[in-house]
Amino acid sequence: MESILVRYVLALFFYRVLLLLLTPILLLVLLIRSVNHPEYRHRLFERLGFFPKPSTQGGIVVHAASVGEVIALKSFIEKLLVNYPDLPITITSFTPTGSAQITKLFGQRVQHGYLPLDIFPCTALFLHRLKPKMMIFMETELWPNLISQCARQQVKLLLINGRLSKKSLTSYQKISALIKPCLNRFDKILTQSQENLSHFLQLGALKNRCENSGNLKFDISVNEQVLNKKAELAKLLIAEDSLPKRTIWLVASTHEGDEAIALAAFKTLLRQYPALLLVLVPRHPERFEHVANLCLEQQLTLAKRSENTIINDEQVWLLDSLGELMAAFALSDIVTMGGSFSEIGGHNPLEPALFNKPVIVGHNMSNFNEIMQQLRQEHAIIELAGSTPANESSRQLANEVDALMQHPKRQQTLGENALNVVLKNQGASEKTLAQVAQLLPNRANITNSKPLGDNS
Repeated sequence: MESILVRYVLALFFYRVLLLLLTPILLLVLLIRSVNHPEYRHRLFERLGFFPKPSTQGGIVVHAASVGEVIALKSFIEKLLVNYPDLPITITSFTPTGSAQITKLFGQRVQHGYLPLDIFPCTALFLHRLKPKMMIFMETELWPNLISQCARQQVKLLLINGRLSKKSLTSYQKISALIKPCLNRFDKILTQSQENLSHFLQLGALKNRCENSGNLKFDISVNEQVLNKKAELAKLLIAEDSLPKRTIWLVASTHEGDEAIALAAFKTLLRQYPALLLVLVPRHPERFEHVANLCLEQQLTLAKRSENTIINDEQVWLLDSLGELMAAFALSDIVTMGGSFSEIGGHNPLEPALFNKPVIVGHNMSNFNEIMQQLRQEHAIIELAGSTPANESSRQLANEVDALMQHPKRQQTLGENALNVVLKNQGASEKTLAQVAQLLPNRANITNSKPLGDNS
């Protein structure tokens, strides 16, 4: 036991020294990213632990790294706001897009700032400014320095929606002297599936502190903001009276390489469906202009959302905007999820499923293994064959979109099946809230609150 403790103390010491030495480089990386995405050079002091003032101390801090995590946490945070009205709820993020999403969803109801770099002086200042009663991390957010400081200051630690892939497990096992004790600083680890629970136990988490509570990503709902945004986008899609409504194929959350596959498939489909409208939504704002140029290089007519253009006979609509993807799902007929044609591992197929949409994904959805298993079992998703060259992926994608266009009934069935998977698996937010109440006794006013906009 003493040797384990000694190894941990040494590992944490070297980690702290290394991060401190790397501080100038980490800040330089942020500045380089800001060349194409200026928001990264704004609020740099927050990265160093200077949480924005005025702020109220003694509450609950929830970390949501980026946009996807913020959306997944929405239902849970709404419940925190209802059940802990006397405590300040603080949400931190790492990315400007995540920050914008927090402001959009919660406004002044929460405190918000960037989580600092995991560097000893920065995290110490952050904790000094907020003095939280509890810190909640999500999925695989393991920051050894911050977690160690929280434990030393007796801040309750909760890891929710825990996710640990086989690849991450292997990587973390190489630094187990640092990560295993870090894991066991948590008062409770709630995983999103039994498979993830098994991986955390293999990494060395204490069995009596781990529990499978289900996936928060199922706890999504349509709220008034999404409906308003849908109406706003719909005004740009008004068809002429003499023409039928155009079929909309949405390719969402795309990464490098995804657009080339989608555009090649689209050009094939245009031969038979000249009125088909392709909507592209790049995952990262810094790629907006690059994707626009790709479309023009393919000699396709293009409209940009940022220009607020009414869509007439344009072939591609580029959503170079933030916070409009859910509304775009609602308006689409067929959806393809980006990030699934490469090593990225895909993006959340449950979001289009919420709108009864048929979803096509590439060969790699490793970020959503358990969700994919359920979608497969319910015949609620279309997957392309295993890893193939880009031209073969384009051919397969064109064939699958064509098959759906030919069979509207199949589109409807796939969408209904996918929605049923979402509805059957909701409830993780309530279980997570119950765990918060156990760790913060006599503070909660637990109610059967529903996600914002859930009128069921």
